Amino acid sequence: MTRTVDTTHELAVFLRTRRERLAPRDVGLPLRARSRRTPGLRREEVAELAGVSIDYIVRLEQGRGLRPSSNVVEALAHALRLAPDERTYLFDLAQRRPRHAGDAAVEASPQLAALVADLSPLPAMVMNHRYDIVAWNDEIARLLLDFDTLPPSQRNAMWLCLMHPGMRDVYVDRERVVREGIAHLRAAWAAHPEDLQLAARIEEFIARDAEFARLWAERDVKVNGRGLKVLRHPVVGMISVYFEVLMPIQDADQRLVIYRAADDESRSALDRLRSQ
Repeated sequence: MTRTVDTTHELAVFLRTRRERLAPRDVGLPLRARSRRTPGLRREEVAELAGVSIDYIVRLEQGRGLRPSSNVVEALAHALRLAPDERTYLFDLAQRRPRHAGDAAVEASPQLAALVADLSPLPAMVMNHRYDIVAWNDEIARLLLDFDTLPPSQRNAMWLCLMHPGMRDVYVDRERVVREGIAHLRAAWAAHPEDLQLAARIEEFIARDAEFARLWAERDVKVNGRGLKVLRHPVVGMISVYFEVLMPIQDADQRLVIYRAADDESRSALDRLRSQ
């Protein structure tokens, strides 16, 4: 049975894993004489840092249905030294952040589709929060894959990276790309807890790909809006590209992804690719 986000359970596990990643010295606490049988901070130390009772921390980590206030969520985020994306994730799990309205975009708005075409010769595409690819130009199809040849159910950036045999060796640093994609997908999962199709995708990935299952269980959370990727292209060889992800104000569930060459050699390779 497909499950959406069990926010109570996920909140409990997330708090526990983040507590276990910290040592007293990370948060400015002195080492206690009593030996530690388990890694990380003790619950009483988190309670002290967050200004709540030990019993409250215990009940949160046991998933006993508590819904902490915004002030408590903020205090926990500070106590656990959460990064900005992890803090947002915690607020989503506690249901203390405004929910995203509407369903996932299944096609690009006409204005965005036209912009993607106009961005040529830069490779560009539009994705929704599930990583479904809903618009693209010829340049990115030549660089990655001819999306027109795929059924709509397979036009998903994470599915292609994990499942498509022609894409498994495209990224030079594949584990980093997959890890970052999963960290981004986890943030989307918490922000859209009623999205059955997203939940089904994640369950499919966990069941079919051991690497995804391992990295998903680590509960890393990070929204990566720009960076560098190095690709192996079967025709023109190695290409390094910077990517930028932009979110239009008018189309909140659509993300415009733009690639540009990171060096002269990659620029020449993209020029050769366009001439094919």
